[in-house]
Amino acid sequence: MDEGFINRIYEAGAVPELWHGVLDEVASFVGGLGAVLWVPRSSRWVSSARVRGMMSEFEESGLAYDNPRTNRLVAVNLPGFVTDQDIYALDEIPQESIYRDFFIPRGGGLGVATVIRAPSGDTMIFHVEKRYADGPVTPDKVAALDSLRPHFARAALLSARLQLERANGAVAALERVGLAAAVLVHGGRVLAGNSLFEAQVPTVFQDRARRLTITEAGADILLADAIAEIGIADDGVRSIPVPAREERPPVILHLLPMRGAAHDIFASATALVIVTPVVSREVPTADVIQGLFDLTPAEARVARALGNGETTLEIADAAGRSDETVRKQVKSVLAKTGLHRQADLVGLLRGIPL
Repeated sequence: MDEGFINRIYEAGAVPELWHGVLDEVASFVGGLGAVLWVPRSSRWVSSARVRGMMSEFEESGLAYDNPRTNRLVAVNLPGFVTDQDIYALDEIPQESIYRDFFIPRGGGLGVATVIRAPSGDTMIFHVEKRYADGPVTPDKVAALDSLRPHFARAALLSARLQLERANGAVAALERVGLAAAVLVHGGRVLAGNSLFEAQVPTVFQDRARRLTITEAGADILLADAIAEIGIADDGVRSIPVPAREERPPVILHLLPMRGAAHDIFASATALVIVTPVVSREVPTADVIQGLFDLTPAEARVARALGNGETTLEIADAAGRSDETVRKQVKSVLAKTGLHRQADLVGLLRGIPL
């Protein structure tokens, strides 16, 4: 591979859209079907066009998360490229189910790969897939790929640093307008947080190794559910109320999924957390309440009326509805806000310590 190709590797490190072309060139050089750069833990990947369908099936089938081919590759722990014949005897390969039932029928079955450890803690796998019928990757091709491996690793480091700078810039901008904010990576760990957010640790939040947690158990359950659903559900904004305590007002945590380009496998940031205090003694408008907790317009009006001290019967009479209907709406409001009593809802909306 010429010097121009090395330059294109570093360009892809800064501009993720260029990885497609780099992967195509590597696959052609090896005589392979296609190539993929893959982050198993978060299942982010980018690939050559010819193996994109294979990778999609690989992920959707569940094979991507636990298969002997990948496990053996990682276990070798070699700072270089490893071929399939390095981890299996050639006569074993057609007998192994991962090859026999998946890769060989789809035109693959042999390849060469390396593991790259990124500074973010992610494990990245750079893999070239070949047709089984075309035979193994030759030693001279493996040696050429080994010479390129440091450049792939440095490009990954560049991407990781750029990602961190973008995250720090985002939370710094929100701090300038008075908002506590943090960027979360896959699994809910904190990548970057501004000083307003850090000031709420550990009274409201705890920045644990596994994920960000809320000190209030009920609110933390809602946060754990919201983090688990990022990328699976509809990716809507989730608003989580955290009740007040004597030393602080109630706050509302807003979890906003970050919809980055799907091909940017280095963008491990998955969500933006914004924390807003509820300090006013005046109940927010119905529109504001609806936006905060993803309520229906009718539920938001009921919530505001409760906050203003009205009973369910008074709300029903004013709206021309039955008391039973209003009580069902109250029950729905409590479920969506993660609260258990009307008094807690009123306290949250009015900024009263519970």
